[in-house]
Amino acid sequence: MTDEVKSDGDKRVVEVVGGIIRRGGKYLLGKRPVGKSQGGHWEFIGGKIEPGETPEQALARECREEIALDIVNEKVRTAVTHAYPDRTIHLTLIDCEPAPGAEPTALEHDDLGWFTPEEMASLDFCPADAELLPVLFG
Repeated sequence: MTDEVKSDGDKRVVEVVGGIIRRGGKYLLGKRPVGKSQGGHWEFIGGKIEPGETPEQALARECREEIALDIVNEKVRTAVTHAYPDRTIHLTLIDCEPAPGAEPTALEHDDLGWFTPEEMASLDFCPADAELLPVLFG
């Protein structure tokens, strides 16, 4: 899968993955850096799927790169396609957990936090992630 696997009119479709990383009854979220696309918004940890990667492999790589976290028990949960003004993303979400004893470190986010679904309702999410909240926790 590449950045431009499919097309949506004149916009490219980017294949991305996000982790529904849970510990107990809380889920790990990252706050995107100000100055980047969707800066200041909360998101599920993840990123682009590189050529030749499965969504599970991409999520494991992104978690190591972005939050220095090894994950276990990866299982695809759902996917959504969301059109932004400049591109369309196809977001695959994967349920997983931190590896035993592993703790995340913010390497590419302004902040990381563990939130209950109820607490997530008050956060400012990236639009594609916000679209999934009722599906995931409704």
